[in-house]
Amino acid sequence: MTATRVLVLNSGSSSVKYQLIDMADGSRPAAGIVEHIGERGGVADHAEALGVVADELAARGLGLDSPELAAVGHRVVHGGTRFTEPTLVDDAVLAAVEELVPLAPLHNPANITGIRVARALRPDLPQVAVFDTAFHSTVPEHAYRYAIDRETADAHQVRRYGFHGTSHAYVSRATAGLLGKDPAEVNVIVLHLGNGASASAVRGGRCVETSMGLTPLEGLVMGTRSGDVDPAVVFHLTRTGGMSVDDVDALLNKRSGLLGLCGDNDMREIGRRMAEGDESAQLAFDVYVHRLRKYVGAYTAVLGRVDAIAFTAGVGENSPAVREAATRGLEALGIELDGVRNAVRASSARLVSAKSSKVAVAVVPTDEEQEIARQTYALVTGR
Repeated sequence: MTATRVLVLNSGSSSVKYQLIDMADGSRPAAGIVEHIGERGGVADHAEALGVVADELAARGLGLDSPELAAVGHRVVHGGTRFTEPTLVDDAVLAAVEELVPLAPLHNPANITGIRVARALRPDLPQVAVFDTAFHSTVPEHAYRYAIDRETADAHQVRRYGFHGTSHAYVSRATAGLLGKDPAEVNVIVLHLGNGASASAVRGGRCVETSMGLTPLEGLVMGTRSGDVDPAVVFHLTRTGGMSVDDVDALLNKRSGLLGLCGDNDMREIGRRMAEGDESAQLAFDVYVHRLRKYVGAYTAVLGRVDAIAFTAGVGENSPAVREAATRGLEALGIELDGVRNAVRASSARLVSAKSSKVAVAVVPTDEEQEIARQTYALVTGR
C-alpha cells in the first residue's frame, strides 16, 4: 500500500490542532483540536493530548500505525537563519530548534514538545518541521537588516524574520493559479489579516519584503498587537510612566491594536458598532485600514509591478468593508474594486476587482495545513 497521507500537527501552548491529509486526492479523512492542555477540565500535558489525537484517529480506522501514513508535518514558528526549508527532524535538529526558543519563547517550546511526543509515538516515521519564518528567508539583506549597530544586531540575532510564512507561500501560489499563471511570472502583495496580521511582497514566487520583524509585533495593526510604533514609546513609558519592560511588552502585545483602540478585537463587532455610530470603533477601523493602505503603497514601490493583491485569513476573507476601504482611492496604482463582486460571500478563491483594474484583487482562503502537508510530502518522497 502506498503511503500518501500526512498528519499535520500544530502544537500550541494549550492546544494541539491536527489534520490528516491525503496527498493523492487532497481529501482530509480527519481533523480536530485538543484544547485546554494543562488547564482544569483539560488533558494534563501534550503527551496526553497527542494520545487523544492518536485515539481519535484509531477510532476512525486511521491510526498512527497505518501503512498509509507517510510522515508527520509539524508547524514550528521560528527557524531563525538556520532553517529556511522544511527539515527532517533528528536529535540535532531538535536541539537547534530549542536554541531558538529565546526568539519565540511563547511558541517554539510547545512546537518542540509536540515533535518530541510524536517521535515517541512513532519513532520509525519521518517527522518534518515546517517553519513559519522559512518563506521569508529570501528577503534581501537590505530589507531584513535594521539600521542599528551591526555587531550588536548580529550578536543577538536581531533582524527581520517575518511570520505567517506558510500562509503567504500558499496564498501567493494560489493567487498565481487563480490568474492562470506560473508563480514565477507573478508579483503579489499578500495581506494575511487575522487576529495576527502581516503583509508580504512576493516577486516571482519569492518573498522580498514582509511586515513582521524580529517578532510578530511589528507591522500592521492587529487584534491586540500595536504593529509599528516609534521604539522610543518603550523608553517613554518606562521612564515617565513607571512601567516595567514586561508591562510594556504586555501593553503592546495584548492590550493594543483594535482592542486597545476601541475595546474589541473582533472586526465583526467593530463593524456592528460602526453602524450604530460608535466613534471609537470607527477610529479603530480607520487606523487599521490606514496602516494597510500604507503597506500596499510601500510594497507597490518595492515590487515595481504588481499583478495582484490577495486578501486572506479571517478578516481578509470575510470583511468586504476592510477590502473596500483598503483599496479605495488607489486607482492611480491600477487598483479598482468591483463593489458587487466584493460583497459576495463565498468560500472559494475568487477575484473581486473590476474588469478595468490593472491589478487583480483576489480573496484567497488560506490553507496552512495543506501547505505544511505539501512541503512535508515533497521532502519525504522527493516529489
